[in-house]
Amino acid sequence: MSVDTRGPAVRERLARPLVAEALGTALLVAAVVGSGIMAQRLAPSDHAMQLLANAVATVAVLGVLIALLGPISGAHFNPAVTLAEAMVRRAGPLRAVGYVSAQLAGGCAGTVLAHAMFGLPAVATGGAVRTGAGLWLGEVVATAGLVLTIQLLVASGRAGAVALAVPAWILGAYWFTSSTSFANPAVTVGRALTDTFAGIAPSSVPAFLLAQLAGGALGVAIAVFLGGRRP
Repeated sequence: MSVDTRGPAVRERLARPLVAEALGTALLVAAVVGSGIMAQRLAPSDHAMQLLANAVATVAVLGVLIALLGPISGAHFNPAVTLAEAMVRRAGPLRAVGYVSAQLAGGCAGTVLAHAMFGLPAVATGGAVRTGAGLWLGEVVATAGLVLTIQLLVASGRAGAVALAVPAWILGAYWFTSSTSFANPAVTVGRALTDTFAGIAPSSVPAFLLAQLAGGALGVAIAVFLGGRRP
């Protein structure tokens, strides 16, 4: 979908979607970080329970956010999803840049919000080093599957199923990918600002972002091939 570039009219049309993207991403990251903190406090020695609690809370909130904000912005909440939409020309350059900026800002705000709720400092550098070819491959797989799910559902006229299918994919990918499925550059940046269960060391972020972008491009390529549609 192309975007009209006529100044004020464009800004007015984008205002609500940009707020929706920032708000949705912020609440998503708050769910990821906040549920991780709660899980650590309730089950400090049970890592499997911590991951399960984190996964369930995240996908539950994600499903609600997609259902609520989808009609306003499309409920991307993820730069990889927005860039995929730009690749298949369902989002113009101005919308894509605006969405990615809003998502990154929202991701950082979500961590600050989660910390505030649990009485922690607003920002704390993540200390969990997550590196290695296996983890990077996990991010490629998680992001490719996410983008493929969205692209095929939208292209086949089943966009209404996204609110169920995307959380289902994320829940599964939490457990079958080595990286526990970050699959979202904005969430990754937000998680670099917390030294809790969901945290990631800033030094690990660039490789994760590259893996996510590669996975997004792979997801689009597979969707185009399977759907028979050219960008």
